[in-house]
Amino acid sequence: PCGAMPAPDAPAQPAGSATTARVVPVSRLAAQPAADAPLVVLALCAQWCGTCREFRLTLERLAEARHDIVFAWADVEDDAELVGDLDVENFPTLALFRAGVALHYGVSLPHEAVVARLVETLAAATPRAAPGLPAEIEVLARRLSQPGGG
Repeated sequence: PCGAMPAPDAPAQPAGSATTARVVPVSRLAAQPAADAPLVVLALCAQWCGTCREFRLTLERLAEARHDIVFAWADVEDDAELVGDLDVENFPTLALFRAGVALHYGVSLPHEAVVARLVETLAAATPRAAPGLPAEIEVLARRLSQPGGG
C-alpha cells in the first residue's frame, strides 16, 4: 500500500480511464444515497498513490461484473468534507457497507480475486456491524446509505 508521502507529478487518473466509468465519485453517492443497494464498496484513496490507480482499475472490472453493487471512489484530500473525520493512514483503504451498517474497513491491495471474494461474501451476508470499526466509518456508512443519514 501507499504510505503518506505523495509522489511528485503523479497523474490524476490511470491512462484510459473514463468519466463514464461504473465507479462513481463519493460526491454522487452523498447526493443520492444507495439505500437499496445490496452493498456499497467505497475506496478511500489519494490521487498521488500509484497503488490506488491500480486499485481503480480493479474496481472498474468488479463493477462491470456486479451492476447491483455500488462502487464508489473517494480521494481523501479532495473529498475531505464528504469523508469527514475518518483518519485514513494507508492507501488504498476499503469500506464496505449496506443499509447504513459498516461491514468492513481496512487496507486492501489491488488483488482482484481477493477483493471479489470479500465483495461476494459481504453482499450475501446478513448486515451486521463488524466489531471494532472506528465510529467515523459508522457515521460515513449511514451518511452514504440512507437519505438524511449522518
